[in-house]
Amino acid sequence: MWWGTAIEAPDPGALARFYSDLLDWPVVHEEPGTAVLAAPGGSSFVVFQRADGYRAPVWPPVEGEQRPMMHLDVQVGDLDAAAADAVALGATVAGAQPQENVRVLLDPAGHPFCLVRDDG
Repeated sequence: MWWGTAIEAPDPGALARFYSDLLDWPVVHEEPGTAVLAAPGGSSFVVFQRADGYRAPVWPPVEGEQRPMMHLDVQVGDLDAAAADAVALGATVAGAQPQENVRVLLDPAGHPFCLVRDDG
């Protein structure tokens, strides 16, 4: 059974709270160096772990710099409104935007994530 994924951050509690607000998922556990976010129904989890010497990934990737190792995709109905909401929570809009129906943003720790418009 797949449980979830772990994301490194300099301040795991703060990053968990950012994603909690963004996704409307509760933070279900927090201790020094670790915070856990649960999907509705508790079916999967995202763990945020403190990383000593953390270096934010660079988007788009640049040779010799820390590459993004993964990113989260979030489906939204209104791309512009969702991006504005994410920015109000502390995200920044990435300079490179590869697709019209996707907005790449950077979370407060610098991880890229995508808001994907629901065209269906």
